[in-house]
Parts: sequence; C-alpha cells; structure tokens
Amino acid sequence: MEVRVDPLVCEANGVCVGLMPEVFDLDDEDVLHIVEPHPPAELLDRVRHAVRSCPKAALTLEE
Repeated sequence: MEVRVDPLVCEANGVCVGLMPEVFDLDDEDVLHIVEPHPPAELLDRVRHAVRSCPKAALTLEE
C-alpha cells in the first residue's frame, strides 16, 4: 500500500492530518507531506478513512 497526494488538487485543509497525524503532516507553508507513505497493516483502516475524508479528493491509496 502506498499513500499519495496530488499537490495540484490539495488545498491543505488538514482533515487527513487531524485523522492520521502518523501518516500526514502540513508544513509551515501549508504543503501536505506523506510522512509514512507505506503505512503498516494495523493503520490501513484509519488511512482509508482519512483518504475518503479528503474534501478535495486529493489523496489516493494504491493497493
């Protein structure tokens, strides 16, 4: 599994960061970073929820 962000679509709303700070991070310039692009299996349900919760659909989870 790999989490990806489309930087052209992401508006840095931070929903994903609030749900999964272990995987997502916003820097001081409101740029989203994937800090754990290959999350462990025990986090996948929560990561899927965070990906689905993105208001701009800027996140994908490649299985």
